[in-house]
Amino acid sequence: MRTDPLSAYDPPAHDLIALLRPLLVAEAAAEAFGSGAEPGDLEQAVWLRLLERLRRDGPPPDPPLWLRRAVRAEARRARRTARRETSLTCEPADADRPDPERLAFAAARRRVLRDAVRRLPGRCPRLLAALLSPLDPTYREIAGELGISQGSLGPERSRCLGCLRRLLAAEVAAR
Repeated sequence: MRTDPLSAYDPPAHDLIALLRPLLVAEAAAEAFGSGAEPGDLEQAVWLRLLERLRRDGPPPDPPLWLRRAVRAEARRARRTARRETSLTCEPADADRPDPERLAFAAARRRVLRDAVRRLPGRCPRLLAALLSPLDPTYREIAGELGISQGSLGPERSRCLGCLRRLLAAEVAAR
């Protein structure tokens, strides 16, 4: 049941409500889509503005024109508010740092990977350790350190990664 926001006012104000209600419903519905607001929210905001105006200055000289302008002003306000608001995907206090659980899982994954790399055959442990190095060496630097040509580094890396995949797949299957 809708209550009349101006029922406490004199009969001319009540007539003003009866006159403006259909226009307000239509204007709010038309403006709501573009502003991202609900039509009911726009209606409510305009009724409030009308109440404030009636208390302060009395009824507007041209109520339909005033109503159209008020609806558009409220729609603009809703658009500005929507542009400024951002949704939170995490708690604001945690925005700059990862949670302890993620850090622990990442450390465990790195530990398992490094253990598996050490168990690889031949030059693979040294090659993959160099590729995983936080210093991020170039292929030229890695090739010089391992004493192999830079051209053979790519095929050697592919072979070592294949061995690592097989080793890790066997460990996962054994668990």
